[in-house]
Amino acid sequence: MQARGQDGTFRFGIEEEFFLADAETRSTPRPTRTAAFHRALKDRVPAAEREMMQSQVEISSPPATALAEAAPILHRLRVEVAQVARQHGLLLFAAGTHPMARWKRQRVTRAARYERILAELGMPGERNIVSGLHVHVEVPDPEARVDLMRRVLPFLPLLLALSASSPFWQRRDTGLSSYRLISNSEMPRTGLPDIFPDAAAYDRFLGLMTETGAIRDSSFLWWVIRPSKRYPTLELRVADSCTRLDDGLVVAALYRCLMRCLVRRPDLNADVDAVQRAVSAENLWRVQRHGRSATLIDPERRALLPVAQVLDETLALVAEDASALGHQSDLAHARAILAEGTSADRQLALAAEAREAGTPDEDALRGVVDWLAQTTLEPPTLGGTARRPGALD
Repeated sequence: MQARGQDGTFRFGIEEEFFLADAETRSTPRPTRTAAFHRALKDRVPAAEREMMQSQVEISSPPATALAEAAPILHRLRVEVAQVARQHGLLLFAAGTHPMARWKRQRVTRAARYERILAELGMPGERNIVSGLHVHVEVPDPEARVDLMRRVLPFLPLLLALSASSPFWQRRDTGLSSYRLISNSEMPRTGLPDIFPDAAAYDRFLGLMTETGAIRDSSFLWWVIRPSKRYPTLELRVADSCTRLDDGLVVAALYRCLMRCLVRRPDLNADVDAVQRAVSAENLWRVQRHGRSATLIDPERRALLPVAQVLDETLALVAEDASALGHQSDLAHARAILAEGTSADRQLALAAEAREAGTPDEDALRGVVDWLAQTTLEPPTLGGTARRPGALD
């Protein structure tokens, strides 16, 4: 497939997944309400799409070359979907997990793909009520995506640290900043991808999986990063759904800069192997557990480094790319996230403050959902006047 964007613009697109909550109980909405919501949404906001569970919805931005293109579109879609939700007694919010949802009360969207997935997965599929942020970045040579997928692995824990927003699960404090990937791991073909030495090896694996009927196509590879089936992009899937739009935008900007940096410097992370993959998996766990307070293993220095130091060194690494792509000021927000706290930090603080004031646990979580719904609609500060986006092939 011939890709546009071979001029080095590294066009990107952002997909955001959201939860719906009953506006009265803040819990899983009744199927009659979600069914009516989705019928109305199809007419009012056709750009929004259903997810596997009726209590979730997804929006996406067109291909862009600047945050100024994506930011206003995503904010407008957030507001429009939330307005339709309100009219049906629902709240819309972005987070990696729903603080008050019960998986047994979820209803599956009636669609052949989703029914097939559940038939294959059983209970793990029914329990998969998580929401993520997906970022597509188009690279000059689509054949290089497998190599880039391997070489970007060490950076994925940092991108999760900036987006952590899933501390609660089934109305319980998990003790983690980001529980979403733990829930996801119940399903096959999730987590970090295996190490493929080249595109031919990946193609052999994919061919074996599809020819034997193990999977229908590459969209059933649910890794935290993967070559897109539909577009000439490498799709980032490690991030939690970001409550604050600005947080999602800066994750997208940093990932885009990393892609350009890896293309510009073929020596960077060229030696990533099974050992480095194992280190990346450990660092990913450390971020899931401790969020922005995590320390990450640096295999070269054989030391633990604070996430803030890893961020500073990563921003220095991609400074040339940030300048070329127009993200210098955008990336400053990454430091603000670590300084002020992630969505997970705020959720945990709100629940703790409420409990200390004598509020019952259920009511404390309702307050968390209210904050999530309100913050989801805050306008972005990143980006400026939008230019007209193009279209991916």
